[in-house]
Amino acid sequence: MTRRTAIPWKRNLYALWVAQTLAIVGFSLRVPFLPFYLKDLGTTSTEQQALWSGIINAGGAGVMAISAPLWGVISDRYGRKPMVLRSMFAAMLTVGLMGLATQAWHLLALRFIEGAMTGTVTASTALVAAGTPKARLGFALGMIQTAVFSGASLGPLFGGVLADQIGYRPTFGVAGAMLGVAGLLVLFLVHEEFRPSARSAAGGGVRGSLRLALEPTMLPMIATMLIIRLASMATQPVLPLYVQQLAAGASAPASSSASLAGLTLGVLGLTSAISSVILGRMGDRIGHGRILRWCALGGGLLYLPMAAAREPWHLVALQALFGVAAGGIIPSANALVADATRPERRGVVYGLMAGAGSLGGFFGPLLGSGLAATLGFPATFLTTGGILLLLAAGIALGGPRGRMAGDTSLAPSAESSP
Repeated sequence: MTRRTAIPWKRNLYALWVAQTLAIVGFSLRVPFLPFYLKDLGTTSTEQQALWSGIINAGGAGVMAISAPLWGVISDRYGRKPMVLRSMFAAMLTVGLMGLATQAWHLLALRFIEGAMTGTVTASTALVAAGTPKARLGFALGMIQTAVFSGASLGPLFGGVLADQIGYRPTFGVAGAMLGVAGLLVLFLVHEEFRPSARSAAGGGVRGSLRLALEPTMLPMIATMLIIRLASMATQPVLPLYVQQLAAGASAPASSSASLAGLTLGVLGLTSAISSVILGRMGDRIGHGRILRWCALGGGLLYLPMAAAREPWHLVALQALFGVAAGGIIPSANALVADATRPERRGVVYGLMAGAGSLGGFFGPLLGSGLAATLGFPATFLTTGGILLLLAAGIALGGPRGRMAGDTSLAPSAESSP
């Protein structure tokens, strides 16, 4: 590969890495204090806060489950960069407006709009996957996931501190501004030479997407993404409340609840960011299916003891260890999908993956908050750990024997790939 062909994909990758990091920070600033913000909006009991948090998180994901595949079809026809810009500037408006909410349903309505119009990770992943040499896909997709995890670590940390220092509403304004800056970076620094192919135009419709989703190669990966997101989102709406409960038992200051929740969520993102690059490179060498299987197993085993935590630092330590496993799951799944898909079809493929993930993101918060409200916080973590262990078993026993087992040499030809 000459230097002329190597520079554009690397330049795009690094620009998207910075933009995606800023975007995820903007999205994640609200995570550690959302249940407490609901209290200011009139939702007083812990059970109500847990349920509303779950419904708000699920609402946006449920809409995105429908919209993401449609945006994927559009990206294959008109380009991936416009999809990144659409998602980031739409998020700037919806997240910023949350700071003006006066009732809980206002947040829910904005989450519905956010779910329909955003999807920065999917759009950026499709853009990177379409322009990256196959031999560097694991590295490039690992970098994008590192941006996601880096933003997910910094966002809760900064969000918790900002919420305690300047208040909830101004923090939403800061988040919206960060998303706007991310969009401007993509607008001016990312270059895409997009030429829709005849095959993409002919097979990129909704029917073609449904046929693609049922392909033997794709169906297990779509199911895997759904389960991964369901498990990861089940604990998100209740974790700040769980941290608050543990902090109260440990006689920690009540005013520090948002900061403690931000630390607990942030350390997960930090360790995930580091491991996603390391495991992405390792997957390029030994096979991404092997990485996916072992990370799912490790994640399930680490979630179980979270149910027995007695102090906030117990959760911090376990979340840090879980982050090492989490860092290998999504990049491995994305690399497996890219390896099995023609470049001109990756927009719709990642749209399908995002739709499946969003469906998991819809059921996950409902499951987690429902369990927490009825059986207590430990039930949410025990159930999540069990789900990840079942996923690991399913990958080991039922996955396609080539790529899922770690043999990345079985790349499909243009004739056989979906």
